[in-house]
Amino acid sequence: MGFATTAIHAGQEPDSATGAVTVPIYQTSTYAQEGLGKHKGFEYARTSNPTRLALERNLAALEGARFGYAFASGMAAIDATMRLVKAGDHVIVSDNTYGGTNRLFKRVLANYGIEFEFVDTSDVTNVEAAIKDNTRMVFVETPTNPVMIVTDLTAVTDIAHAAGARVVCDNTFMSPYLQRPIEFGVDIVVHSTTKFLNGHSDGIGGAVVLNNEDDASWIAFIQNSAGAILSPFDSWLVLRGVKTLALRMEQHDKSGRAVAAFLEDHPKVQKIYYPGSKSHKQHELAKRQQKGFGSMVSFDVGSLEAARIVLESVTVCTLAESLGGVETLICHPATMTHASVAPEVRERLGITDGLVRISVGIEDTDDIIADIDQALGKIGK
Repeated sequence: MGFATTAIHAGQEPDSATGAVTVPIYQTSTYAQEGLGKHKGFEYARTSNPTRLALERNLAALEGARFGYAFASGMAAIDATMRLVKAGDHVIVSDNTYGGTNRLFKRVLANYGIEFEFVDTSDVTNVEAAIKDNTRMVFVETPTNPVMIVTDLTAVTDIAHAAGARVVCDNTFMSPYLQRPIEFGVDIVVHSTTKFLNGHSDGIGGAVVLNNEDDASWIAFIQNSAGAILSPFDSWLVLRGVKTLALRMEQHDKSGRAVAAFLEDHPKVQKIYYPGSKSHKQHELAKRQQKGFGSMVSFDVGSLEAARIVLESVTVCTLAESLGGVETLICHPATMTHASVAPEVRERLGITDGLVRISVGIEDTDDIIADIDQALGKIGK
């Protein structure tokens, strides 16, 4: 089946009790049992819930995986995935990863004996050089948040697998519509379902999808044991959002390209970060690895004051954290999404005080561009 058909139907058969074509919200904490050891596949809602199960099957199908697990947030999904490594293990991480991931790894999990090494994974020689005898995982984000660096998934996977390490990819920015990392050999894909999968800025969630049965069993065990599950209602919201994912991503991609092209030629913009731009050093890799370039665009206006003017002058765009919603969201990574990253690290990665990040929504493209244009026009006045 094609992607859109899978998005609408996978894991979402009509309800057996009523014939409802939409998966019901099974808002229950427990399930009646016919007798000791006799139940209908569900015992307790932390362990399993029909609405969540439908979503998990759907997301696994979209990524081309066998198993899927839904969590209370993207960070909960990443945290569960990290339970596949233990004290003494070495993990290689994309250095320009999301601020929350950086914080979890450096300030929480590192306290438990896991060694994290942050490298520029866009250069595979850095990954190869970082491999140690105790390397057990390579965690990549591609494109990265917020400066849109692209990692060659096939090359990194080949290096990691040769060393006996798993590869995990955060695919939040692309969604499975624009990129399917498992097709390039990646072992585990994580998502913040809050973003493009849900698509409507009205729910928080995360997901882990994978093929290895042993790893999947452990993720399921962690999901039940730690209990950071996605609620039935939030599961239903993501199922609802995924039905239009193909349509939304087409418009996100179309408008993202148009906004990036506009910004690239604007005199007030010093630098643009967008894999769809031919000036992006990994443009050709992005073309090979991704179905499209998406709607995440970052640009540098040179100073905090200039960024402030833009952020406080927009009217169609909304100044807010997060991304992937139908509305265009604009933010300041240095003080918002990546505030927990050390200033000197932010500077090295290009997350300057003048950097602005846009998640281009699905409003009329001309309206988005006109809004950004009038905001940029106020710089220097």
